[in-house]
Amino acid sequence: MWQETEKGLYKEFIFKDFQQAFSFMQAVADKAEHANHHPKWMNDWNKVEIWLYTHSADAITEKDRELAVAIDAVAKKSQKEESGEKITTKITEIKMYADGGSRGNPGPSASGYVLFDMDGNELIKNGVYLGITTNNQAEYLSLKLGLEHALKYGARVVHVHMDSLLVINQMLGKFKVKNRDLWPIHNAVREMLPKFKKVTFMHVPRALNKAADAAVNDALDLELKKNEEGPVVL
Repeated sequence: MWQETEKGLYKEFIFKDFQQAFSFMQAVADKAEHANHHPKWMNDWNKVEIWLYTHSADAITEKDRELAVAIDAVAKKSQKEESGEKITTKITEIKMYADGGSRGNPGPSASGYVLFDMDGNELIKNGVYLGITTNNQAEYLSLKLGLEHALKYGARVVHVHMDSLLVINQMLGKFKVKNRDLWPIHNAVREMLPKFKKVTFMHVPRALNKAADAAVNDALDLELKKNEEGPVVL
């Protein structure tokens, strides 16, 4: 797990020997060069320590977090290749970030969700244009769509993170669902829960839900662009 320190995001990687550690560093160097964002690191035989920090912002930024996800993926692939394991494995436990938005409330709306494995590697990021709905409907639909995709992955345990207090507290049973328009979606989500071994619900600040929020806005912007371009006349 990456840790936030004064020197930046930090993680230690342990490999079988120096050769595997060095191969890992070479692969990470390629990722860093492609991202134009370079880590500080230290190698001691089979151990590699990495710090990620954005000096231009004098802070840990999204660039550091994105590179951390890429580095984790490199490490996982390196270790599995060395052990002779297949790279693809069944995902049984995941983290899900979901969000919804409406420009007008009601107005053009979209739902977005991002699924991660427990090491923080992104599995899927998806934004879906919904048409004209309310913000709360879009939030609920993001939860429903994300859980449906989690089932496709064969996930048995899902940790849901959303910045909607309404949806989280209603799913936890703390708030009643008073809006009749939300009843069908709420009930549909409830009916899905027994298909999993466990589903947890956690409220997070909007700042920690940026990936799902970006998926929402990407879907809305894409639909807006389609409407601006209009139909193609042959």
